[in-house]
Amino acid sequence: MRYFIQLSYLGTNYCGWQMQPNGTTVQEVLNNAFSTVLQEKIEITGAGRTDTGVHASYYMAHFDSVNQNLHLDQKILLKINGFLPIDIAVQKIYFVNVDAHARFNALNRTYNYFIHQQKDPFIVETSWYFPYKLDIIKMNEACELLHKFTDFTSFSKLHTDVKTNNCTIFFAQWTQDDYKIMFTIRADRFLRNMVRAIVGTMIEIGKGKINLEDFVQIIESKNRSNAGISVPAHGLFLSGIEYPEEIFLK
Repeated sequence: MRYFIQLSYLGTNYCGWQMQPNGTTVQEVLNNAFSTVLQEKIEITGAGRTDTGVHASYYMAHFDSVNQNLHLDQKILLKINGFLPIDIAVQKIYFVNVDAHARFNALNRTYNYFIHQQKDPFIVETSWYFPYKLDIIKMNEACELLHKFTDFTSFSKLHTDVKTNNCTIFFAQWTQDDYKIMFTIRADRFLRNMVRAIVGTMIEIGKGKINLEDFVQIIESKNRSNAGISVPAHGLFLSGIEYPEEIFLK
């Protein structure tokens, strides 16, 4: 049987999603929990990697199991969550087509980046404290410019092993509620470090350090050194992934 799991995690204590030899990862913890509870070797494949310190309010992954009807057994969900640490939670198990893939079948992904401009001790792990004035209107004008491009090399981490740096951005917007600011972006795929680099560059627009023409030139240059800094990881959340309905079974 192949299953999808919907989960969320606070990335503060993890070296990202993907298993690695020198640090604890979300994937490793989930593999151990599912293998223990289901009493078989489980290897979970995620929808994509998130970097050290990045969070996910909505994440999807898949695994194979000899156990049938796991998606109907609420006790299994309770047992798994009871075995997991408090900063990882599984919300749902779905029964899917045997060839369904959490990464390759994803139609789009959505990320949020959170900034707070007033000191707030309750969100220090999930939002970047940036107590300086920003021109949100100009930053939203920059969002509109993103739709005109597909090659985002300027916002990609260097020396990655991807075949192309092309992405289609469906939505990008800044919103503000009192002292809290949120950036939302949705695309068919994202490059390593892409969202944090876009946010860092748009911060320069919001501060008045660069203008919209500069922003276009940065994208067209296809040179990471021309873009802004990568903002801190702890403000970034993977918040949505969409799949074709037909991969989900009853």
